[in-house]
Amino acid sequence: MLVVRDLHKRYGTLLALQGVSFEVGAGEVIGFLGPNGAGKSTTMRIVTGYLSANRGWVTVDGIDAARYPTEVRKRIGYLPESTPLNLDMRVDEYLLFRAQLKGVRRRERRARVGRVIERTGLIERTRQIIRTLSKGYRQRVGIADAMVGSPQLLILDEPTIGLDPNQIREVRRLIRELAEEHTLLISTHILPEVEQVADRVVIVANGRTVADDTVQGLIESHQRPALVAAIDGVGAADLERLDGIARASALDDGRFALELQQGVESKRAQLAVFKAAAERGWALTELAPQRTTLEQIFSELTQGGRVGEVA
Repeated sequence: MLVVRDLHKRYGTLLALQGVSFEVGAGEVIGFLGPNGAGKSTTMRIVTGYLSANRGWVTVDGIDAARYPTEVRKRIGYLPESTPLNLDMRVDEYLLFRAQLKGVRRRERRARVGRVIERTGLIERTRQIIRTLSKGYRQRVGIADAMVGSPQLLILDEPTIGLDPNQIREVRRLIRELAEEHTLLISTHILPEVEQVADRVVIVANGRTVADDTVQGLIESHQRPALVAAIDGVGAADLERLDGIARASALDDGRFALELQQGVESKRAQLAVFKAAAERGWALTELAPQRTTLEQIFSELTQGGRVGEVA
């Protein structure tokens, strides 16, 4: 559906993109991640035709975005991070206006707008002036706007930014429903959101693609043997003397992250901790394998952190 190959983009002396590449298959939901300044927004603006690349290419449904930008835009619905709504229009008036701009035929507009209003849960807000809507409902209007042209690909940039927890749950539910009918590329800084809705994750850093896999695939490929222990009255040095423990790091919550020596199984290290606690009278209240999280992997790939460390 979407193919991005070797994108390079320069702003003066700043090289914003240095070879971003990834693909999005039809029907997939892709989480597009990266720290601020990584090149996410630049990539999305090139995909949507708002910017041109200095090198590389993009195709949407097999159509070259640089050569045929109008045809590509017909196939994309885009929700930018700051949704540019006309706040003085009513919801249905605004969506009819946007449908006209997107080339929806006159005889189809009201039916099309009615469908996206129903799909985004705006039926009770149809005649309400957009200015009077809550931020959560304004975000729904923005998503409805992205959908009204019946695009094959929806690109959502920070779709839950600034929303309260209840609004976030509702927008996530909507995204899961949209995934049944659309291909989705979602850019967000909220990593649990990606774990809940995405089929696959693409991570960019310093203008390059640094990861492209499922969440589970990333976790399995970056998993290192480690334990988490809660023990009163000991220090990291005490734990590092135990059999199988390579490194002990004190965590903010008073627990320790225990990195295991190469080739040491988790069970062997756990037995060493239990034995030491029994012999030395340590108050051991927790000892369990540590699961690598998407947050830890993101930190390692974008900041050079160590997987196994808890932020």
